[in-house]
Amino acid sequence: MVENQEKNTQNRIAIVTGGSRGIGASIVKKLSQNGFSVILNYNNSFESAKQITSENPNIDNFKADVSNYDEVCNLINFTINKYGKIDLLVNNAGIDLIKTINDITPQDFDNILKTNLYSAFYTSKEVSKYMIQAKNGTIINISSIWGLVGASCEMAYSVSKAGLDAMTKSLAKELGPSNIKVNSIAPGIIDTDMNKFLSNEEKNQIINEIPLEKIGKPSDIADCVLFLANSNYITGQIIQVNGGWNI
Repeated sequence: MVENQEKNTQNRIAIVTGGSRGIGASIVKKLSQNGFSVILNYNNSFESAKQITSENPNIDNFKADVSNYDEVCNLINFTINKYGKIDLLVNNAGIDLIKTINDITPQDFDNILKTNLYSAFYTSKEVSKYMIQAKNGTIINISSIWGLVGASCEMAYSVSKAGLDAMTKSLAKELGPSNIKVNSIAPGIIDTDMNKFLSNEEKNQIINEIPLEKIGKPSDIADCVLFLANSNYITGQIIQVNGGWNI
């Protein structure tokens, strides 16, 4: 059984958007350690991307603003030209915004949706045609607990993640006949730069609400990505990785 699992993880090609820091970087490293050749997509964090690729020979980095359709096409074309296929797409790129409904501007709202939701549409659209031809593939969207329950003063972010979950379910139905699995992972609070604004007191208050009494690590999400990447019969699911926060 172990021998078969090793064969199944060889020569698989993955794209991870927003792969230079935090959860994305952890996903990139986890996949590369488990038989994947990985294209690490980044936009602004060149130094982080360069360091990760320098330490891992089976990782390429590619600069693209995935909220821009033309740049997404360049990313996909680069991957196909180099490897000839795409087995796994992880839509991880995302930004947050904390503003009240009275303070958020239309431009703010557009920026969040383009970065968090439109980007996943662009990448999934371009990748799926190759996966359909191959009759195989996996798409994993990194969503959020706030896409499920909503967050005060993070309306745009919550909307973008709820949209990502809806896209997941719809594409799972549409692409399933081509043996393409589509799932979302909805993290709770994870120890990344995105949550550095929280004070120790605020973190402790949240920890008190979590049954496992701890904040998650990027590796917890990466482990779930690898699990789904190796699954043959899970699709259309929103898998919560949050220590039981919203039970």
